[in-house]
Amino acid sequence: MKIVGIGGLPRSGKDTLAELFISDGYYGFSFGDYNREYSRKRHKDKPDPISVASMTETSNWLRETYGPDVILRAALKEFEQKQSEGHKYKGLVLFSVRAPVEADWIVAHGGELIWVETSDEVRYQRAINNLRPGETKLSLDEFKSQEALQWQPQPGIPLGSQMNIEYIKSHATKTLKNNGNDLAEFTHRASKLL
Repeated sequence: MKIVGIGGLPRSGKDTLAELFISDGYYGFSFGDYNREYSRKRHKDKPDPISVASMTETSNWLRETYGPDVILRAALKEFEQKQSEGHKYKGLVLFSVRAPVEADWIVAHGGELIWVETSDEVRYQRAINNLRPGETKLSLDEFKSQEALQWQPQPGIPLGSQMNIEYIKSHATKTLKNNGNDLAEFTHRASKLL
């Protein structure tokens, strides 16, 4: 089975890349969507339950409470269930990879780990132009400050249970740059990875 992991910061183009793999016959599982579901419940009294800060707190809580590989286990369980129902897939694409245990599993199983690289300014503009329900408009400095929570170890949380974007980026087997706003051009370059 072919395995692909996709990492990158918010609004880098991870989901767009994953959609290409899914349309090519892969089964897709979004770690981000899984985390968003919990974050909406956990931070339901906040005006921005799925802000980067809320999502980071939720992800760290999930991993600390249920184990560093909790989201990976959920993905594999769902994939195995689909296969047991008779569905056939070319492979598995896991996107919004954030934790070292996820990256290590992908690489250890012969998979590719793709890092989607996009500048802060481009990602910020995409976020402002496409706010999801549960997000609020932030300044660029606030946007960067919240994302720093995913780069830097947080006190009081075991390292193995935290998001670690630097680890994901440094262990990527491929990098895809996505600083433009031309979806067709990005899709063309991304298709070459397939």
